[in-house]
Amino acid sequence: MPGASKSESGKPECQGSQPLPQDPIAEARRHWEEHGWGDAAAGMAAVTAVMRTHQILLTRVENVLKPFSLTFARFELLALLSFTASGALPMAKAGARLQVHPTSVTNAVDRLEQAGLVERRKHPSDGRTVLVEITPAGRKLVPLAASALNSEVFSRSGFAPNDLAELTEILTRFRRDAGDFSD
Repeated sequence: MPGASKSESGKPECQGSQPLPQDPIAEARRHWEEHGWGDAAAGMAAVTAVMRTHQILLTRVENVLKPFSLTFARFELLALLSFTASGALPMAKAGARLQVHPTSVTNAVDRLEQAGLVERRKHPSDGRTVLVEITPAGRKLVPLAASALNSEVFSRSGFAPNDLAELTEILTRFRRDAGDFSD
């Protein structure tokens, strides 16, 4: 798998570093407890573990997308556009669906436009709105990049298959409770 080597056990390793002799998050938790912050130690460990896991997974995803000259943010935008009936969305709506700041959408669109994968155009009925539309080249690239992600990351996420549903449920509940979405 690009971005992750396999250990002798066949499990993915972090790229660019040897495994540490001990878990630094567990060590930090121990220190938290020793310093009298025991009531927050479990939360600190969980938050830190999620953040480190994010770093590991994002590195794997970015390494798979590198041959396509894409970042995950740009891939997400292309995929979102490819899923729409017209292949176009107002830039503000794209940002809202991707849950990113308008500046991030503008940056992604700039880079994708330079690569010939999207183009900006005026909304046909609202002159103030700018649409971002996927080009034929962008449409051709999405399934190729998605296939690579599916085979090299998503179907081999590093999580046990029976843990995926529970993990997704826990994270979804957290996101809902944090106000990320309502249903």
